[in-house]
Amino acid sequence: MNQPLKVIVVGAGNRAMIYAGYAKLHPEEMQIVGVAELSPVRRKKAQEIYNIPDDMCFESAEELCQKGKLADAVINGTMDADHVPTTKLLLRAGYDVLLEKPFCINEEEMFDLADVAKQTGRKVMICHVLRYAPFYRTIKDTILSGELGDVYNIQLTEHVSYHHTVAAYVRGKWASPIECLAPMLLAKSCHDLDLLMWLMGDAKPVAISSFGSDFTFTADKKPKEAGTKCLLDCPLDKECIHSARRNYMVENDRWAAYVWASLETEDADVVNGLNPDMETRVASLTGDNPFGKCVWECKRDGNVDHQSVLVNFENGQTATFNMIGGTARGERGVHIIGTKGELVGVFNDSKFTIRKPMPETEEGFTEQVIDLEITGDMTGEHGGHGGGDLRVPEDFVKYVRGEEPSVSCTALDQSVLGHLAVFRAEKARKENRVVSMERDDK
Repeated sequence: MNQPLKVIVVGAGNRAMIYAGYAKLHPEEMQIVGVAELSPVRRKKAQEIYNIPDDMCFESAEELCQKGKLADAVINGTMDADHVPTTKLLLRAGYDVLLEKPFCINEEEMFDLADVAKQTGRKVMICHVLRYAPFYRTIKDTILSGELGDVYNIQLTEHVSYHHTVAAYVRGKWASPIECLAPMLLAKSCHDLDLLMWLMGDAKPVAISSFGSDFTFTADKKPKEAGTKCLLDCPLDKECIHSARRNYMVENDRWAAYVWASLETEDADVVNGLNPDMETRVASLTGDNPFGKCVWECKRDGNVDHQSVLVNFENGQTATFNMIGGTARGERGVHIIGTKGELVGVFNDSKFTIRKPMPETEEGFTEQVIDLEITGDMTGEHGGHGGGDLRVPEDFVKYVRGEEPSVSCTALDQSVLGHLAVFRAEKARKENRVVSMERDDK
């Protein structure tokens, strides 16, 4: 019998702690034996959840690595700009790493990390969790079966709801690509560019173009009557869809972990954003909390709220991806066209339809609906992201042990192409031209 994989959490934020949760469900497969986290509150919380001894609690990856190798692997959930520097340290210290996406913030970092992984012989797997969602995994299996024939066009869409757009990319930590070093296409949609490359299979992308802008949140779009802080001086506070009052002073705390992050105290309920009282909320939103600011007063530094990407492949296949922020409903859509049929579906509905040409029928085609019956918040026994969350650490354990991972496995060398597409799409958008996908492009 294999021993449980001993794992240290570096950066005990929301995503890393979700993946770490696999250890609670399957202690025979994984054990959390340490934590490195700058926030004393989050560090203490992780220590309590996993009964971690004091000598296995650290403030940083640097402090951890100074102690030598203390476990088999690390779940790295640090901030985007810290992913490569910390992972390089961890690889050189002898750890295999499960690394949150986006795994880098530019091309130079991307290739640098790939080189270090190769030099050290360590394994890095990227948390492209949507590959593991049954919806996309079943679609991949359908393509591999040959049922659609040769795929020659893929159309992916991501509609980011108005409240998600604002919480993460206007008021939140990814509002400014200058400060967070990750534009919206990278921070939000590297999932989708990875899916696009994965679903297209062995086809080699050769060129990419992209267009996008900040259409909604520029200063000239601000209503004349609007103030600077929703709860202080804005007469539109009760009617604006972006109002801090309407979004963050309600029981439906969709983005509590984001909005109340600055309220970290010894109170575990507050640090997890569960339910600060109304007096605390008002004081925060009328104070320094950026979530109390008018959306048109937030620093965006050229970030986009919508972007379209077009990819050309060497054998003539094409693919598009459209990311649209500010929609009423957040959803991901897919339409794949092959020589024998097509597949169309919506991830959030957990079902897709396969259509095939059939001249004898009245409509000229047949169709079959595949309903995976994942409902509600799409969590279930395998976690969120359509049931993909906990399949990630499950596959990571297999990968580190040298067992055969799933077809969804995002080893570092298999994740490079999707990230490269993001960086080249941004280059194409900014320079208003078609950009080569060759690695030596300048």
